[in-house]
Amino acid sequence: MAEYNEAAYKLARQTYIENSCPFERALLSRCVVCDRSRKINLAEREVIACGDTAVREYCLTFYDALHENAQFALKTNPDAPWPFGKEIRAQCGGVRGLALALDGQGDATANIAATVLLANDRFGDSSQFPYSEIMRAVVHYEPRKRRS
Repeated sequence: MAEYNEAAYKLARQTYIENSCPFERALLSRCVVCDRSRKINLAEREVIACGDTAVREYCLTFYDALHENAQFALKTNPDAPWPFGKEIRAQCGGVRGLALALDGQGDATANIAATVLLANDRFGDSSQFPYSEIMRAVVHYEPRKRRS
């Protein structure tokens, strides 16, 4: 059986997906949704691309601010890559926490693009989001357990 070439996959991914979604892991874990996302099958894997470049910029800004604010809450090293579990907690808990701060549903029906756009309208830019409330949701978010 041939060995899987991860470098070739990453190259194909970069070539095929022009605008990757910063919240791809959250979408693949189905803890939130996004009406602007597109699912693509690539090399027997499912990947998420963003279908709206303008909204993607708002999501990227929120993603960066979320990671900056979650470093202390999740006890992460800013120079090291984030472990998968902490990344999921930041992404899923962050979007759900922002939705709750906007008096929305902080559950699996939270729509990333709609939530980020509404928050930008209400609070201004992402630096003004209520991160104390968002971080409570990040810390309390529990990823689903692995099947045994």
